[in-house]
Amino acid sequence: MRVTVDMDACQDHGQCCFAAPEVFHLDDDGHLVYDANPDDSLREKVEDAVDVCPTQAITVAD
Repeated sequence: MRVTVDMDACQDHGQCCFAAPEVFHLDDDGHLVYDANPDDSLREKVEDAVDVCPTQAITVAD
């Protein structure tokens, strides 16, 4: 699974961090950091993160 975040669209709301904390987190400056190649066992959580992103900045590919 490949996760991509359009950092131009991302506004660091952090909703993805609540949905999939194993993949997404905010750094000390409040900016999103993420694992672009998480384990497939996290797919459901990542898809939840895609759904809750207010700017729809997250995409997932196989």
